[in-house]
Amino acid sequence: MSYIPSKERYDSMVYNRCGRTGLKLPAVSLGLWHNFGGNDLYENGRAMVRRAFDLGITHFDLANNYGPPPGSAEENFGRILNADFAGYRDEMIISTKAGYLMWPGPYGDFGSKKYLVASLDQSLKRMDLDYVDIFYHHRPDPNTPLEETMGALDLIVRQGKALYVGLSNYKADRAKEALDILRRLGTPVVIHQPRYSMMDRWVEDGLLDVLDEAGVGSIAYSPLHKGILTNRYLGGIPQDSRAAGSSVFLKPEELTEEVLGKVRRLDELARQRGQKLSQMAVAWVLRGGRVTSALIGASKVSQIEDAVAGLGNLEFSAEELAAIEDILQ
Repeated sequence: MSYIPSKERYDSMVYNRCGRTGLKLPAVSLGLWHNFGGNDLYENGRAMVRRAFDLGITHFDLANNYGPPPGSAEENFGRILNADFAGYRDEMIISTKAGYLMWPGPYGDFGSKKYLVASLDQSLKRMDLDYVDIFYHHRPDPNTPLEETMGALDLIVRQGKALYVGLSNYKADRAKEALDILRRLGTPVVIHQPRYSMMDRWVEDGLLDVLDEAGVGSIAYSPLHKGILTNRYLGGIPQDSRAAGSSVFLKPEELTEEVLGKVRRLDELARQRGQKLSQMAVAWVLRGGRVTSALIGASKVSQIEDAVAGLGNLEFSAEELAAIEDILQ
């Protein structure tokens, strides 16, 4: 049966303006990092994308190396687009990135013009798209001049291969340099994608101030801190979890009793708010309007439904915020 999106898909989603631009993003966006590659079930990924769209999630975030294996998430997403979303491309924000190792040799990594242009060309072929909405430089390159990297992003927009450009994983000082270069070139950065959660707050050390001053939006990845900010590990490590497998992103030794003690207290506070801990963690990232969108990963449809349901309670009292700070101390 052909997929027909829900007619109510825009009724309850929150859409936030991305900095001082005309672009709006859903408060929750879906990242296709771990569970959409060649090693995962295609139909499960397809079901998650469909359900996300039905719930008003219009932004789908990829990168050249997402999988595993690298490139397979874009390939599968391209299949999903062709199968289910051919008539809905203009209702979607599709982003991809380049900056990590993608192919062997001196031209398959970091931030040269050669790499960025070639990588996006490959990404467009894998997804069978004429353009992406946002193209990010995935991480700073310590060796390539920043002017070259930003010049490549400017070129890509002028070629019509991306509508907007963004940065990811740039610290405050380097981000400010990049923003200034692209503004002078006439292709301003519209968004920055940093890692941010209650337990990982480096962006508060200057980066959010830089973005606010420049009118640049932000989208926080890993708002659940590798899944730790859920109740998933409070009863031990489930056999089907990241920590039980060979994931390089979450190690069992990270789940110390001190960490779990904090999670238990946060979980109780979330219950008092009428939320799951995962929902409160997403709401906390979005508090105050400094973050445009929370970028979630998911391995099942129910996780996407939970995240969107949590948008019904985004407000925190001063007492709740103080309690969270006390716990995290």
